[in-house]
Amino acid sequence: MMSMRRLWGALAALVVVTSSAVASAQEAPAGAQPAAGQRPEHETVCTGRVDEDGDGMVDCADADCFHDRACEAGGAGENTDGRCSDWIDNDGDGMIDCDDQDCMGPGVNRCRGSWTNPNASASSGTAPQGTDAPLPELDANQTAEDLIGRNGDSDGERSDETCADGLDNDGDGRTDCADFGCRFDPTVTVCQGSPSLRFSAVVGAGFSSITTQTGGDVIDNALDTRFTRIQLRGLGPIPGVQNSFFLLNLRAERGVRLTFAMFQIPISRRWYFNLNSGSGSLSSALITSTSRQLLLDPAFYVYSAFEQGSGAAMEVGGSLDDRRRLLLRVFASAGSGEFNGNVGGRFFRSDDRNFSYNVGAQLGINLIGSYSRFDSPFLYVPAPLTLAMVVGAKWDQRPDERYLAWNAFAVLRWNRLFLSAEHYGKREFAFDSIQASAVAQLGVLVIPRRLLLAADVGGYFPGEMGNRPASFSSAIPRPLQEFQYRAAAHFYFYRHIGLVSLLWSDHFIERNPDNPRDTIREQQLRLEAQFRF
Repeated sequence: MMSMRRLWGALAALVVVTSSAVASAQEAPAGAQPAAGQRPEHETVCTGRVDEDGDGMVDCADADCFHDRACEAGGAGENTDGRCSDWIDNDGDGMIDCDDQDCMGPGVNRCRGSWTNPNASASSGTAPQGTDAPLPELDANQTAEDLIGRNGDSDGERSDETCADGLDNDGDGRTDCADFGCRFDPTVTVCQGSPSLRFSAVVGAGFSSITTQTGGDVIDNALDTRFTRIQLRGLGPIPGVQNSFFLLNLRAERGVRLTFAMFQIPISRRWYFNLNSGSGSLSSALITSTSRQLLLDPAFYVYSAFEQGSGAAMEVGGSLDDRRRLLLRVFASAGSGEFNGNVGGRFFRSDDRNFSYNVGAQLGINLIGSYSRFDSPFLYVPAPLTLAMVVGAKWDQRPDERYLAWNAFAVLRWNRLFLSAEHYGKREFAFDSIQASAVAQLGVLVIPRRLLLAADVGGYFPGEMGNRPASFSSAIPRPLQEFQYRAAAHFYFYRHIGLVSLLWSDHFIERNPDNPRDTIREQQLRLEAQFRF
């Protein structure tokens, strides 16, 4: 059987030759012969990108080259502009050039047609700074993700937020969608597809077994299979505002609800103004995408006593130096009622409006490399060395509390290793107490593009109250000490997008004297598959 490539080439050659013969017969006088010696009768060089015999077919597209060794199928991936325009079935899967789905992947522009990235701008070098910028040649066993952190890339732009701000965040000479991290990390959506509104989704489903032990030694083993997360996001640039960014985040596994909204515009070359729906004042763990949680969910014990919701927040941030080594955020938020996790979804237990507010600032320090508070801890390929820390403080005035809180976060990312540590603390003045929490996370990329192991350990330590309330309630819960450790294995079954995760956690909670039957220990086993795009 003739292969599809050869059949297509033969038919195309037949059409061109037939058309040329008909045209010659109509225009040339009877008995005229083509001039001798002008063109060879057949294609003689099958790698020169020249139509030598004038039949309209070049190199491997010409039937004359079917048996040339340079046109044999197999031996390399169909994953570069050169291999996606050479008329060769490079990977031997029966599909040629733009008919091959691999040629629609990141880093290949030959099959995009005439679309031009609107974010392209002049580079400080000679290459244009759009997604059509030339790329280093990939080896046969490489994908575009292997370029991240190599060939001059500092691997400091790998989130929708940093890839849409008009800044060269990691100082490697490539801005936003021209940066390899923005172009080729599948978790970055603002540089994929349509240049306007983007749609992103994280869908997870799986099996869980949760064993709980109460103060009365009652053990309950609950089994379940369900969709664990359906996160839907609309994001992209704000029309008419260059280097702007907006994000609308919905959760839909238990009814559709808007859980976070953010709108950001530049106010200078270095600085931005951001309006959002609150939360995540000092720690971004509660507002980052669920696809970036190394242990599938945040360590809630770290944040629950310190990150209380607000109705709306605004912040001004940017770089204090040209090299973006020092990053400053100043923020304020306010609201009333009680926060239930949804934008605008506040409620009141009484006629008291319960107005609350907070103000604070945070300083990020890039010691080596470049780190963003929205970066993903998931390693897919080895990463260059990055060492950074973030410190901040805020004043929080609540209906029943007023406290000064502080947060410190440090991260080390190098080769196949990811390590982070976070501390949260507060000095509570209404009840005269000091409370603290901490968590350390570790990720090890055992097999690049295949297996990532992760673990974390930490706890919440409430301290003694010098001025205890008359009674504890849902508005003022009794602070209970907690401790938790978790371990997970993540298997990438489809690039960076599809993965299967197995997680084990053991969570200990101090006995509650107000309710002895409250849970004091929870063990959980989860097997979950998810797609992230």
